[in-house]
Amino acid sequence: MAHLLGGEALHLEYPTHTVFESITIGISDGDRIGLVGRNGEGKSSLLGMLSGKIEPNSGRVTSRNGLRVGVLDQSDTLDPEATVHFSVVGEMDDHQWAGEARIRDVIAGLVADLDWEAKVGTLSGGQRRRVALAALLVQDWDVVILDEPTNHLDVEGISWLAEHVNNRWSKNSGGLMVVTHDRWFLDEVCTTTWEVHNQIVEPFEGGYAAYVLQRVERDRIAAVTENKRQNMMKKELAWLRRGAPARTSKPKFRIEAANQLIADVPPARNPLELQKMATSRLGKDVIDLLDTEVSFGSKQVLKPFTWRIGPGERSGLLGANGAGKSTLLGLIAGTVEPTGGKIKRGQTVKLAVLDQQFRELEQIGQDKVREILARYRTTFNVDGKDLTPAQLLERLGFSSAHLSTKVAELSGGQRRRLQLLMILMDEPNVMILDEPTNDVDTDMLAALEDLLDSWPGTLIVVSHDRYLLERVTDQQYAILGGKFRHVPGGVDEYLKLRAAEGSTGGSNPSQSQSDSSAAKPAGPSGAELRAAQKELNTNERKVSQLNEKIAKVHTKMAGHDQSDYAGLGKFTAEIDEYQAQIDELEERWLELTELFE
Repeated sequence: MAHLLGGEALHLEYPTHTVFESITIGISDGDRIGLVGRNGEGKSSLLGMLSGKIEPNSGRVTSRNGLRVGVLDQSDTLDPEATVHFSVVGEMDDHQWAGEARIRDVIAGLVADLDWEAKVGTLSGGQRRRVALAALLVQDWDVVILDEPTNHLDVEGISWLAEHVNNRWSKNSGGLMVVTHDRWFLDEVCTTTWEVHNQIVEPFEGGYAAYVLQRVERDRIAAVTENKRQNMMKKELAWLRRGAPARTSKPKFRIEAANQLIADVPPARNPLELQKMATSRLGKDVIDLLDTEVSFGSKQVLKPFTWRIGPGERSGLLGANGAGKSTLLGLIAGTVEPTGGKIKRGQTVKLAVLDQQFRELEQIGQDKVREILARYRTTFNVDGKDLTPAQLLERLGFSSAHLSTKVAELSGGQRRRLQLLMILMDEPNVMILDEPTNDVDTDMLAALEDLLDSWPGTLIVVSHDRYLLERVTDQQYAILGGKFRHVPGGVDEYLKLRAAEGSTGGSNPSQSQSDSSAAKPAGPSGAELRAAQKELNTNERKVSQLNEKIAKVHTKMAGHDQSDYAGLGKFTAEIDEYQAQIDELEERWLELTELFE
């Protein structure tokens, strides 16, 4: 495969530490590469060097002539005064971008719920992130570099992004590099995984699941890692191999070797034993939401529903942004009052919430980690073993040096770990985790899941991280159109239900507000939809062919005698004729797309 982009003997260092000693790497046509590693090891720095935003101290970056590289980094470079429309498609006329299937797909998948003419400065951080991602993906690139693209995307958005990336290029063309903590996305998209650690980049074949097996095998043979880390990763691998069939079909490794490696590894957790322990701590009654509903003014957010949360229950909560997940969590936590129905709480319930903010850490920002731990118990039982808070902190990825660090000086991931540790040491028996994967790398996520496996309490998890939901919860519920329901098939069933709903969270930006809000007649039949889809596909091909003809005429005009006005007039008339045909096809396209709404 042809070389696209790479680096030779790259060396990068800062005054306090060396990031890379001397690495040589390359991306070829067809490569889909995922970068993993602990926070601070240099993943973003590596992307910065390859994209030209960071200059290495020595070595050189090589690329194919004329290579087009598109980059989504973690900084926000959008113009706050620009509209969403301009930020995504620039000065393109509506008929131009509407005629491109890829652009329409990107807009529908990422920004369909946003006001097309709203200024970027009025958007939330998550909405701005989606606009930046859409602005990148509507353009044509040979290599796409994405740094944490799944941040601020819900489960549907992440699923759409994976499908888009998989279909963006043909099998052996284009290149992708992605840094993300979303392990489902890594498995779904990547054919190669690069681990960034100890100033080197180590390649592994396959996605996250294959990487886990190969890393465990590497550590076992070389005996270079502590025994506890090997056991944790073996446990992670055991769950992968026992999990959904989709996980076991993608990794490219010998099945016999995997089975031998995990033959003596127990299940990730014993649900019956945990429920028994939870019942002894909680009793039979935990929290019952009976005929509960919530309205804000005239808007009904949650329609009447009943949910009896039992001892030891481990449930995941699914729903689009704005569906009502936070409201439901508020009902459980007692911070939101229902407008109908009632809520019963067990007398022994002690609830804790790990939210997306760090409110409880703001008041202790100047305290050292050691001082905070001293305020809690001296021991904490995990898997039948008594651990000191310092040992538990080490299990969550802290070093002894961090004990003397002030809370305000910790990184986002470290504060998230400390926040979780403080909650666990407070001994709750009901815990809500609201987006616990923010600012956390894949190693930390594995450690967090390993810790939760032995936690004997009721667990409610809200997360867009599909992997985490499937890993730590035993069942999933969803909020669809204000209705609360059980989804036995998990995330896959939820995505099918959302697709059947036909809900994209907003109207097509190419339509006016009045059009999108107008009452629609009864929906078309399946045969009519199939015929419409066939005509849409035909129209797209015709528009593409006409655009190619226009480009050829422009080429002829450029080489024609510029003083021959009559000849130039003929070329102009030819272009106008082609453009008129395109306009007719675009009008018909708008009529056909209304059938699918």
